[in-house]
Amino acid sequence: MNSREASRVGRRQFIQGTAAAALLSGVAPARAASSRGSVIVEENKRAGAIDWQLTRVRLDKAQGVRAPAVEGYAAKQSVLAGESIDLFVSTTPAARFKIEIFRTGYYGGRGARLMTTLGPFEGEPQVVPTMGERRLVECRWNRTASLRIPADWPSGVYLGRLTTIPASDDKPYWQNYIVFIVRDTRRADVLLQCSDNTWQSYNKWPENTSLYTAPAGAHARNVAASFDRPYGKYAQIYENPQSIGSGEWLCFEFPLAYWLEQHGYDVTYCSNADCVEAAQITRCKTMLSVGHDEYWDLRQYEAVKQAIQSGVSVLWFSGNSCFGVSEFQPSSDGRPGRIIERVGHYSGLSDEEVENARRVLTKEFKRVGPDESLIIGARTIIPFNGGADWTCTKPDHWVFAGTGMKKGESIPGLVGWEHHGAPAKIPGLEVVAEGLVFSGTQTPRYTATVFPGPKNNFVFNAATIFWVQGLSSPPGHMLPWSHSSRPHGPDPRVQQITHNLIRRAIGR
Repeated sequence: MNSREASRVGRRQFIQGTAAAALLSGVAPARAASSRGSVIVEENKRAGAIDWQLTRVRLDKAQGVRAPAVEGYAAKQSVLAGESIDLFVSTTPAARFKIEIFRTGYYGGRGARLMTTLGPFEGEPQVVPTMGERRLVECRWNRTASLRIPADWPSGVYLGRLTTIPASDDKPYWQNYIVFIVRDTRRADVLLQCSDNTWQSYNKWPENTSLYTAPAGAHARNVAASFDRPYGKYAQIYENPQSIGSGEWLCFEFPLAYWLEQHGYDVTYCSNADCVEAAQITRCKTMLSVGHDEYWDLRQYEAVKQAIQSGVSVLWFSGNSCFGVSEFQPSSDGRPGRIIERVGHYSGLSDEEVENARRVLTKEFKRVGPDESLIIGARTIIPFNGGADWTCTKPDHWVFAGTGMKKGESIPGLVGWEHHGAPAKIPGLEVVAEGLVFSGTQTPRYTATVFPGPKNNFVFNAATIFWVQGLSSPPGHMLPWSHSSRPHGPDPRVQQITHNLIRRAIGR
């Protein structure tokens, strides 16, 4: 079956599957929502999938990052509903396989909905490219399928589950994910920007080929990463092969999306690459940076700065954010934004921290961008890694309304594994939580901050990658740990603080 035939089959299977689900659930087939704010609510009335996670994953070796039995990638980080996206898959050895497309969300607690199934396809091994200049690994695989996204598919993070089809019942099947974002252009209350630049910068596929494995050091300049390759097993502070192919979505961002959709927030989704222009952000009332959001093109910084000046509230539910300056570059065949190159770091670090970084990490460590703390409220501090409890310092602040928290009360393990400190010198900035981060023999200080924007908007900085771990623990997710510290999962105080922040940001 060629890709055009597969696309027709996939569309027919989608229509049939949706109709069947509607009969079983009593929910009408999907239609475009007629009023703002109802898109996510209506979508989450639909039947969620019981079976959408990975069950069988076979890595190529112990501590490996590849699952070559079946693996793949998408031709774009994000795609508009109504447009097409190409999918590329390799199977080693040759094997038949199918692709099930799921949208992740709440769905009554199930976490995802089956949107369509493509295939089966006759898979074959595709060439693993050799490393080129700047340590770049860029696949040029033959296209497996082209999927036209139906116009009524809502914005969200989508997972294509790849599953091999054994020739007989006595043979095992193997699985992997492809991840991509469906975006829209509508006005919405909340914009969840995925941190996929950082997913890719830590991606070691096929082996030791992330931005952190260069011989010159972990923060060497002039190294690049391509989105045209599968996501390998996530290689930091987790041992979770069942998230392979999903980048860092299931680990560090999905708990927020699941929680937002559970509570009916009007949310839309995009990639880092979509936020190089302020118009992507200013169509929404608030923008969320989530999890580990380290790598930013300079145009992203300027876009967020402009959005804040325009009245958008920005909520940094993240740590180590806007730290590495990474330029977007086109792929070898000219598709924009498919390569990121680390050219240096933003300028927030003190002179002492820069010198320390050059001694410990790489002599090439260089500040080339503006001060990130001016759009965050604080910044990454060195040492980078560590863990701490998140401790309230201003219990009377509106951020803590309804939590019952007292001064000095802590949420255990919520700070990690990287964090923000050294609050910016911005008029009206307040430190609402702070404490020591335990990292070996050094104890830097994290600071969670709030500062006012020019148009009754505000900027909040949670100061930790782990913030969303306190919101929910959806299917497909597992708690992380860091430096003998770990978050404890959903916490009503984190949930209430997040409600307070978002409701104020959207004027509710």
